[in-house]
Amino acid sequence: MKRKFSDRANWRRILKKNYACFPMDDPGFRGFVTLYRILELRDPLWKEYNGRRMCLADKGYLWMQHFPKGEHFVVTTMFDPQGRVVQWYIDICKTQGMTDQQVPWFDDLYLDIVMLPTGETLLLDEDELEEALDDGIISQKDSDMAQRTANRLLELIRQKKFPYFEMSVRHRKMLLDKLGWEKGAAT
Repeated sequence: MKRKFSDRANWRRILKKNYACFPMDDPGFRGFVTLYRILELRDPLWKEYNGRRMCLADKGYLWMQHFPKGEHFVVTTMFDPQGRVVQWYIDICKTQGMTDQQVPWFDDLYLDIVMLPTGETLLLDEDELEEALDDGIISQKDSDMAQRTANRLLELIRQKKFPYFEMSVRHRKMLLDKLGWEKGAAT
């Protein structure tokens, strides 16, 4: 199981970034929200879904992560430099925590859900979850919890009741205004 940190301090692709973390306790969300804006990088990050190639990280891109308190998932919203959502990426996780330096982290449980702005939803890495279970990296209990969490989230998405899609757009504007970060400007 891999521990992933919201500040991506070891992401070698990135040469210069802005990073901020906010605790939130609003009626619709309790937890932490982080912003990670890419200012300079070695090379863009591309991903292919069902034969469609998409850029997920390049100069001016903003990644926002929601760490909801008490949940077994983290939602990353990737925005292009114009503020358009590129994708929502939902990591299913065992636990979440905070470093002494106030950087949120999560222990990844392999299963991921991708939601594209087109409405296309993908469940990824079921094979990785099964392999981790077979190799004794995770327990049957962890695997079952990951599958239950993914199924619950997929059902909420299907019913159009997953709040993070609209929430991410609202929080992006609110937090960029709070920070004084202009859409594409380097600070």
